[in-house]
Amino acid sequence: MSHATQPLGAPVARREGREKVTGTARYAVEYHPAGRLYGRVVPATVARGRVTAVRTADALAVPGVHTVLTHENAPRLREPDDPVLAVLQNTRVPHRGWPVALVVADSLEAARAGAAAVRVEYESAGHDTVLTWDHPGMYTPETANGGYPAVRERGDAEAALAAAPVTIDATYTLGGLHNHPMEPHASTARWADGHLTVHDSSQGSTTVRDSLAQAFGLGRDRVTVVSEHVGGGFGSKGTTRPQAVLAAMAARLTGRPVHIALPRRYMPALVGHRAPTIQRVRLGADRDGVLRAVSHEVATQTSRIKEFVEQAAVPARVMYASPHSRTTHRVVALDVPTPSWMRAPGEAPGMYALESAMDELACALGIDPVELRLRNEPAVEPDSGRPFSSRGLAGCLHEGARLFRWYDRDPQPAARQEGRWLLGTGMASATYPVLVSPSAASAHAAPDGSYTVRVNATDIGTGARTVIGQIAAAALGTPQENVRVEIGDSDLPPGSVAGGSSGTASWGSAVHHAATALARRLAEGGGVPPEGVTATADNEKEAAASPFARHAFGAHFAEVAVDTLTGEVRVRRMLGVFAAGRILNARTARSQFIGGMTMGLGMALTEGSTMDPLFGDYAEHDLASYHIPVCADVTDLQAHWIDEDDHHLNPMGSKGIGEIGIVGTAAALGNAVRHATGVRTRSLPITPDTLLPYL
Repeated sequence: MSHATQPLGAPVARREGREKVTGTARYAVEYHPAGRLYGRVVPATVARGRVTAVRTADALAVPGVHTVLTHENAPRLREPDDPVLAVLQNTRVPHRGWPVALVVADSLEAARAGAAAVRVEYESAGHDTVLTWDHPGMYTPETANGGYPAVRERGDAEAALAAAPVTIDATYTLGGLHNHPMEPHASTARWADGHLTVHDSSQGSTTVRDSLAQAFGLGRDRVTVVSEHVGGGFGSKGTTRPQAVLAAMAARLTGRPVHIALPRRYMPALVGHRAPTIQRVRLGADRDGVLRAVSHEVATQTSRIKEFVEQAAVPARVMYASPHSRTTHRVVALDVPTPSWMRAPGEAPGMYALESAMDELACALGIDPVELRLRNEPAVEPDSGRPFSSRGLAGCLHEGARLFRWYDRDPQPAARQEGRWLLGTGMASATYPVLVSPSAASAHAAPDGSYTVRVNATDIGTGARTVIGQIAAAALGTPQENVRVEIGDSDLPPGSVAGGSSGTASWGSAVHHAATALARRLAEGGGVPPEGVTATADNEKEAAASPFARHAFGAHFAEVAVDTLTGEVRVRRMLGVFAAGRILNARTARSQFIGGMTMGLGMALTEGSTMDPLFGDYAEHDLASYHIPVCADVTDLQAHWIDEDDHHLNPMGSKGIGEIGIVGTAAALGNAVRHATGVRTRSLPITPDTLLPYL
């Protein structure tokens, strides 16, 4: 069949591509209601304490400045659903960068000048911003992010480790990381007849609507949030952020629309980040490489505002068979910004540690790293005992090794050299859970033969509009050009957040059911009446608990060159093979895999946020100091996949693909650096200054 009549799987171009390249796609800051004002946040300059005075006279004297919101005059909020949204409600300063005032002016320039003129006085308190393994405030929470139990044990891991012929005991450290989407967090808010409308840079406008309704004591029908186009998020826009609340507060106080765009240097303190982790991994194995015990212990930090625990030990519960296992999380509350979701929270840092330890075990045993992983394939999910709906890891390992020519390598470290460059290869496995959240959709048929699908999905650059149109077209049996897609508005049927690699499965299931119901009604009705025909549906079946363990898997392979004179690491090639159910759009899927792998490269070699313990502040505030990878950082990047026919997922047979690409990439690169140099680094990023002393 042609792509037009059988669109699922076809490399269909993005629906909004022309709008984006011609500049007609409108983002949150590009809505211009009449009389719009501009807001500028004034961040706290102490690490902990309270505000004793806010001097606003100089700011109000700046031409164009209308008002300055402080804790004294800002509208009072109901208790919000997220404590980070309780801004300008009291004098407390929980961390550096916390909003202590908001200047509202006629222009961005006036707002910026006014914010610089605000004088804030503080009573400082002692602060603690340093994560250590044995911090006296460390405790074991009940759950980690995602609702996972903080502690899981099978058998007697300690006894099995003590008795194992071969053991690995290594500690891996990762500093904080920040999301830094291309589009900074921004909101434009206006009130009309008691109704609040906000254009917000968000991964889920239904979630933002609900947060704003609760914070302002409104019914949900009196709040509309629009997120039509979003320039990336990587998790940082998955929850409501302070600028949306501040814009709504300022608009209510002034009676005029207010726009706030956070400067990039304010984002590390206000929009979440990947928390630093210290991870101890212990593996016990027989001499043939079969694991007897796996122990993965994680220490991480959260803020004093709310608890967020990076679930980094959870992947070790899934990956490899062993009769004994212990996985734990501990956390300490510090005077730091609140961590949150960043692409593949838990899996990305956790699999770096686990897959690095597996490479160390392979080296200790003299077993090929691919073979070691194949020898420890579980028959069922180790943690739950549930059967896998499908588990394509072995297929990814075999296909990746073939495409990469893995077995051509000399396994000895520091054995290949070109001039002053040492060459090495490394690999790692990857996993990410299949998640589905409740969503609803409608499908409408018009007399002219066209269709309209409505669901409050959010396209954060992934191609969500396109694949939703493909899913609907396949169910309706019509070319995808006949289907119009409406998303990104909280007045549409409710859709889940674009996060957890769950968007397509969640929205797509509802769209499929609505389109299938519409097709059935059309077949039974014998035609389309003048007013058209509409069908609605939800994804209750798919969102329910499954008797199967459902995960995507992948295998990463990398080749690096390390300069023996400078310690510089150059990535020569990266290759990933993924098992993610049915791929619904080959073009956008490849982009997602490559994007995740590139972000994993940044995690391994360039990205890092340094906490200044004196000021309680992350030092890297912009893209000049926080180094994200660019095209020149890898010259050969390939993404492939294997076909999976999994009937236990959703009507499309798909798994999420947005995050599996980053998981395992950093470990593959770290393992390649070890193979090139013989130096095992256990901290990220691997920068020249960390390598050079060993070369």
